[in-house]
Amino acid sequence: MVTLFLISLVSCLVAVNQASLINRCDLAKVLHQEDLDGFEGYSLSDWLCLAFVESDFNITKINENTDGSFDYGIFQINSHYWCNDYKSHTENICQVDCQELLSSNLLSIINCAKKIVSGAGGLKNWVKWRLHCEGRPLSYWMTGCHLA
Repeated sequence: MVTLFLISLVSCLVAVNQASLINRCDLAKVLHQEDLDGFEGYSLSDWLCLAFVESDFNITKINENTDGSFDYGIFQINSHYWCNDYKSHTENICQVDCQELLSSNLLSIINCAKKIVSGAGGLKNWVKWRLHCEGRPLSYWMTGCHLA
């Protein structure tokens, strides 16, 4: 009986965890619909690479940083500057509750990311994008994705 319960519990946890992941091509479609292809000079491949290196396409990822701030969502947007998490000091430049950045419709996180990229540094504001995506051939991120 306990074994059956544990198997059921693990199955539920796996299902919940997988529900927070978005398929690469599905993400490309959403980003395309929200006009991120070419936004501030960055391609959809740049955005897909960013989402992968920051969150492995996990919409609901939250990461605690050593300074006490948190990173939220598929683009790992930091609470110290960009959103209000009611846990740490914030400038809340995007004027958004950090929990909204975890929404499956992605609109809040896309709008905040646009604000970040429109400022100084562009995608270079993300260290992992600089280390793993910048200056590299990225067209393979769109392989097999049909945007129509």
